[in-house]
Amino acid sequence: MSQNLPLRLHHHAWITEDQEANRRFYEEVIGLPLVATWSERDVLFGAERSYCHTFYGLADGGALAFFQFADPKDTAEYKTQINFTPFRHIAFKVEQDVQDAIGERIAAAGIAEPDTFVMDHGFCVSLYVTDPNGLMLEFAVDHPDADAINATRRETAHADLARWLGGDHASNNDWR
Repeated sequence: MSQNLPLRLHHHAWITEDQEANRRFYEEVIGLPLVATWSERDVLFGAERSYCHTFYGLADGGALAFFQFADPKDTAEYKTQINFTPFRHIAFKVEQDVQDAIGERIAAAGIAEPDTFVMDHGFCVSLYVTDPNGLMLEFAVDHPDADAINATRRETAHADLARWLGGDHASNNDWR
């Protein structure tokens, strides 16, 4: 593997229409601390725009970031209306106790299926939840043999992709 890889996720940005509802979800339900709030006014893309940019911290120093515009016209212009799908999400590695605690806070907040669910992928078990902005989050606990599993998949990654692209769609997930 090349050593010229990104070091970590710096942040993933999203648009919110309600910074306070967003803060309650991320701090009180998920447990990510609000680590920075930037109030900004810039000329961007041909117009002056005022916005609030918040960051919720991860253990490695990365963050989830959210913009809220002062002018609803800016929100309408920049908020994407992408169709919801569980196949578009952000996944975080967590330990079992962290996943359990998040799951308990999700339940206490009254969030239920289909906005939250658990899936056993074999190589990890994931807790999914949809945030107030329609962004799906995954909190994954790796299988105890994750290093060996990852080494196996890494060794055959190109051959597995070529097989699948060639029409052989048989599962190669022996851990389910």
